Amino acid sequence: MAMEQEQFSTEIVKRDLDNSGPNAGSFYFYVKVRPRLPDFLSSVNLKYVKLGYGYLLSHSFYFLVAPVLLVFLGVELRKFTWEDFLQKCDLTDALFIVGLLGLILYIYLDLTPRSTYLVDFACYRPPNELKISKEEFIELARKSGDFNDAAIEFQQRALKNSGIGNETYLPRVIFSPNQKITLKDGREEVGEIMFGAIKDLFAATKIKPKDIKILVVNSGLLNTTPSLSSMVVNHFKFNHNIHSFNLGGMGCAAGIIAIDLAKDLLLAYPGAYALVVSAEAVAYSWYKGNEPDMLLPNCFFRMGAAAMLLSSFRLDRWRSKYELKQLVRTSKAMDNRSFKSIHLREDAEGRQGISVSKDVIEVGGHALKANITTLGPLVLPVSEQLHFFTNMFFKKEKAKPYIPDYKLAFNHACILAASKKVLDEIQKNLELTEEYMEASRKTLERFGNTSSSSIWYELAYLEANSKVKNGDRIWQVAYGSGFKCNSVVWKALRNVGKPTLSPWIED
Repeated sequence: MAMEQEQFSTEIVKRDLDNSGPNAGSFYFYVKVRPRLPDFLSSVNLKYVKLGYGYLLSHSFYFLVAPVLLVFLGVELRKFTWEDFLQKCDLTDALFIVGLLGLILYIYLDLTPRSTYLVDFACYRPPNELKISKEEFIELARKSGDFNDAAIEFQQRALKNSGIGNETYLPRVIFSPNQKITLKDGREEVGEIMFGAIKDLFAATKIKPKDIKILVVNSGLLNTTPSLSSMVVNHFKFNHNIHSFNLGGMGCAAGIIAIDLAKDLLLAYPGAYALVVSAEAVAYSWYKGNEPDMLLPNCFFRMGAAAMLLSSFRLDRWRSKYELKQLVRTSKAMDNRSFKSIHLREDAEGRQGISVSKDVIEVGGHALKANITTLGPLVLPVSEQLHFFTNMFFKKEKAKPYIPDYKLAFNHACILAASKKVLDEIQKNLELTEEYMEASRKTLERFGNTSSSSIWYELAYLEANSKVKNGDRIWQVAYGSGFKCNSVVWKALRNVGKPTLSPWIED
């Protein structure tokens, strides 16, 4: 295994004049040194390259076998002329042959993995009264009495460099003085955003609740009894035979895990519709303390939810927007630093919040690197893969390995809008253009970090600006606690015009 070299970034965080003491009148400054995303160009772990080719061969098995069988059958049939066939076969033989060919075709289609289609999706936009600017955020945080001066200053500095704009959404109950956030507050918030997204999806697709056979709901922190998926079943009165699943504690990467689970369930129940809902409860995870590592989520996370309708029914291809092409999941939970980089804990005064380690950028970078290395063989053009292997086996001893150009594999990228710093590091390491980063940066500015639903607000941005054309490939990548990094690649089945319902289109 290639050795990973830790790299660091520096930032001047304070400049001032010393007004007292022996150094009065002297200029001073503080420099913060922190780990940064690992250099993707320094090394390549062949374990993940091998894993990617393993996925490629397993997924291609049925498509490789079919041409071989057809060629073999064609060679055998060429031995017979039409006259030979008529002389040797009566009506019963002919019907038998036709039936046999039909059976072979049926068995092949039944064994061939069905495609998974994204019929449509919807993202919830909260009401305007929940909009909050960065200046108002600090003002309300100060009035709440929950934070000391150092904590207020820290949040102010974090917001300034966050990339978040002045029109994101937060439940205002979190700023109420002497207000203890209850389970009821969390249920009300998540109910509003989940039900809103689902209603918009049903309106866009004309699907009725009774048509849904599979339901998968994910939320990182709010795990109630009954579950959030049961809340959805109860609210929309789904059928009693609904296959309902609830994913909790899996962080911002859980949305793609939910898609993966729904995809597998659709193979078990062909012809069914699967509803996937990704949401997060900001109020229930709000931290009312002064620990810097636990204040960061307060600054970045915002209200948001997305609902996706999936189908494996072949005839649904004509009405669907996208086809799922590849999905790759990477977990680094076996590594202690990765496992502890984001976790829910209590501070010294017993106040609960999400702690974000200073190592999160570095461990996240290693997870992302492993994920795209595995994804590469599935999506990159053959020419890029040949260039990669040629360079790897014939490069000079101290030369850096050639890293394929991932821009050749995708037309659009939807990278989880975690923070400006994270997006900057990913853009630099993957050498992505501003066009590829546009959806992520605009989503971060307009909606903030909406956790697992963020990548859907980004895809909604591309649609609202009529950027998705027939045949385009869209790469969604999300990362979160564990540490996990997951990718999914969609292929557009048509030119996707500006939708009627979109969080980006004002009423």
